[in-house]
Amino acid sequence: MDTFEPIAIVGQSVLLPGAHHPEQLWDAVEAGKNLIQPVSPTRWGVSPEHVLGPPHPDHARTSLGGYVEGFQEGFLQSLHDDPFGVPSEILSPLDPLFHWVLRTSRAALREAGGGEGQRVGAILGNLSFPSEGMSRWAESIWLRAHNASLLGGHAEEALERTKPQSLDLQMSGGPIRMLREALGIRGPTFALDAACASSLYAIKLAIDRLHDRSADLMIAGAVNRADDLFIHVGFSALQALSPTGQTRPFHRDADGLLPAEGAVVFALKRLKDAHSAGDTVHGVIMGLGLSNDGRARNLLAPASEGQIEALRRAYANSLVDPEDVGLIEAHATGTPVGDRAEVETLSEVFSQQSELPLGSLKSNLGHLITAAGGAGLVKVLGAFKHQRLPPTLHGDPPIPELASSPLRLVNTCEPWDSDRARVAAINAFGFGGNNAHLIVQEDAGPSSLSFTAAPTRPSTRLAVVGMGGLIGRLPNLNAFCDALHTGGTALRNGQAAMETITLPLRSLRSPPRDLEEALGQQTALLRAAIDAIHDAPPFEAARAQVVVAAQADPEVARYGLRWRLAEWLGIWSDAGTSPEDEGWLDRAKDVAATPLTAAGVVGRMPNIPANRINAHLNVKGASFTVASEQYSSLYALQVAARALAAHETDTVILGASDLRCEPVSWATRSDDAPPPGDAALAVVLMRGSDAIAQKLPVYAWLEPDAEPGSKTPVLGPQGLDLRGRFGDAHAAASLIDL
Repeated sequence: MDTFEPIAIVGQSVLLPGAHHPEQLWDAVEAGKNLIQPVSPTRWGVSPEHVLGPPHPDHARTSLGGYVEGFQEGFLQSLHDDPFGVPSEILSPLDPLFHWVLRTSRAALREAGGGEGQRVGAILGNLSFPSEGMSRWAESIWLRAHNASLLGGHAEEALERTKPQSLDLQMSGGPIRMLREALGIRGPTFALDAACASSLYAIKLAIDRLHDRSADLMIAGAVNRADDLFIHVGFSALQALSPTGQTRPFHRDADGLLPAEGAVVFALKRLKDAHSAGDTVHGVIMGLGLSNDGRARNLLAPASEGQIEALRRAYANSLVDPEDVGLIEAHATGTPVGDRAEVETLSEVFSQQSELPLGSLKSNLGHLITAAGGAGLVKVLGAFKHQRLPPTLHGDPPIPELASSPLRLVNTCEPWDSDRARVAAINAFGFGGNNAHLIVQEDAGPSSLSFTAAPTRPSTRLAVVGMGGLIGRLPNLNAFCDALHTGGTALRNGQAAMETITLPLRSLRSPPRDLEEALGQQTALLRAAIDAIHDAPPFEAARAQVVVAAQADPEVARYGLRWRLAEWLGIWSDAGTSPEDEGWLDRAKDVAATPLTAAGVVGRMPNIPANRINAHLNVKGASFTVASEQYSSLYALQVAARALAAHETDTVILGASDLRCEPVSWATRSDDAPPPGDAALAVVLMRGSDAIAQKLPVYAWLEPDAEPGSKTPVLGPQGLDLRGRFGDAHAAASLIDL
């Protein structure tokens, strides 16, 4: 295994609750500030008192969280003097998610020198639950569709007041595609979702590009600006939201988490290049390990075994040992099961330590979800700069497991004395079993590390050894092949919609009733993956991983419509169109969406399309979803190819799932666009050399070298008009071509 080449952090930018700059975050942490506050009265689009209440599918246990405030108005005012290369009439009305990505990424890039003359890329975690902008757009489409029957035809003016933007529909990959154009980035530009581990996953994939010499400067981090109403009600349905409204990592009586929002972005270079350029080096990444829990108890329960594997991988090829670490920034959300599992993990890996300092930023500002690990890294970099061990709030009395561990919770700010470069580690553990552990060290100057860079990694030819999928009404790839060669089509009534999804009960690892509440995006992909796996030769699940191209599904926003109908009713009353039937509202809410349950939340998590396959096969490799709009499948293929070339895995299940035959996506189509299509596909990939050595049957050989660009042809192989016959499945379209 190659030794991990150190990577310099040469730029950092944050937009967090109570902190719009990294130094502001450190000041808040050092002072022990509690940045939790109630949601603003207008944020949810419905009065909080209509949602808050005792345990109930439509209730949130609290309105408290960590919120970014005091930024939006100044940002919009500054666009005239400091534009982003995007017309202000397009940028200004968009969801703040787009603004946050542009602002933080450009700030980190500028600190790194701007990237002029360098090969630059950007990989960001993005929580792909619908944003508020997507939710408003979807609600307006659905309500217009029911205008005549529900609203009496008189609510158009009220609907126009929401001013939705169709570009907000592209909230998964759209912000980073806009970033690509605004900053002139020509390297890899995609988003990913690995739940709460997303920021560290993004950093890992960005480092891969630097290690392989396919980029010189990478932007990496994460953003979370999902619809906060869904987050609060969803976490309540999972019984993970603190009913007492407190975020208390490692506290004996902790009762859950509080969500937070924000963005964290870093600029990364190879350490030698950073020193040669005279860059300010905030810290040096010395190792990073990823894993998945595989077939753990369920998709929500943490598994110490999987977490330990991520830590082991981080130290296996690092120049740093666990005994060198002087501070742990824990994932620690304040959920009793999660905190105990993490102490068990850390006690195993750091058993040779004693009184190892431990803390969690979530005690100050809540759980940033996708951006949590990145924010913890910013906190650690502040500790390096100020040579102080930062305090954790609300941790006394601690859980009893800490007393018998090699750890101690830091409750007050302390000096961090050291006679050598300080070392810290950051954990990020996410729903779906996604685990990450990052090791970072102080920069001690150009001569501090003796390291020989690994040679540029050669391209690896890939073998396709298994295939499965559903395309429109065609239930499998055999039906697709028949239609392809006989001039057939998947279209019916102007679209290629899926009509049924059938799953084999005997081989499922998810309760059938849970799958009933899952999105079609998830169940269709699971079916495609099962078919591909059965089509492929046997492989070792422990040496496999899953990469899936997928976007936010507008159907998730139906819950926002359910909860906001009471507010819409008030708007209609103002317009003189209020329905008179007292039972109308309850019936209309049930039409919009059924009450949200825990299974329904999991069935809508944007990372779960990949992680259901982990659970099904007991796959332990890092697995996640990739989003870059119509280029999503191509970037997912690149990620898979690199993992195989680096021997991080021996098998990759590459999937794509996008269901476009629904009113919200349909409404964004231009008149000359191809018909919309539903598709879920999966292929099983191996290194070509392994397939030859094992004498396996191979469908095709792939050499995925080219960077997905802005001119990818619309036509499929040999000029066949696949989209005209089988629909445009957007994120899955390129996998249909394959």
